[in-house]
Amino acid sequence: MRTIEGAHMVDVKVKRGVKTSKKQRPDLDTYFMDIAKVVAKRSTCLRQNVGAVIVKDKRILSTGYNGAPTGLPHCLDIGCLREELNIASGERHELCRAVHAEQNAIIQAAVHGVSIAGGTLYTTHQPCIMCAKMIINAKIKKVVYGKRYADERGLEFLREANIEVVYKPLNEEEE
Repeated sequence: MRTIEGAHMVDVKVKRGVKTSKKQRPDLDTYFMDIAKVVAKRSTCLRQNVGAVIVKDKRILSTGYNGAPTGLPHCLDIGCLREELNIASGERHELCRAVHAEQNAIIQAAVHGVSIAGGTLYTTHQPCIMCAKMIINAKIKKVVYGKRYADERGLEFLREANIEVVYKPLNEEEE
């Protein structure tokens, strides 16, 4: 057995002509949650940066982040009414200017004619009740989320609809 050192391989050995490595690949849930965290960086919300990725057969079908509807001013530019009125998270959704990340991912798939039925939705934050209703009707089969939300009704709806729900906590150091 001999060690090979290269720019892209660390601690790689050749045994019987086959390269092996001690490098650990992330599992698929971790991989797609990491992508959702990157998508969240595009958020224009002043309160929460949320990202969502819809996947089917290990392929990304759609992404979304929370922000104002297309063509309208963002909260980053004009401020947040919910913040000004001191409205708690999970309450008075109708006052929020933003479309949620999960909603945007579902909408983008629809706009581009991509079926997401049977897919998995990865989202940095637990879906609210409004998003849960859309997820159910979009026929998503699994939801993986990384941060808990004040309102548990969304999770209750998802479970009642027999959608698999997985809590995969975000790495707090990255938030």
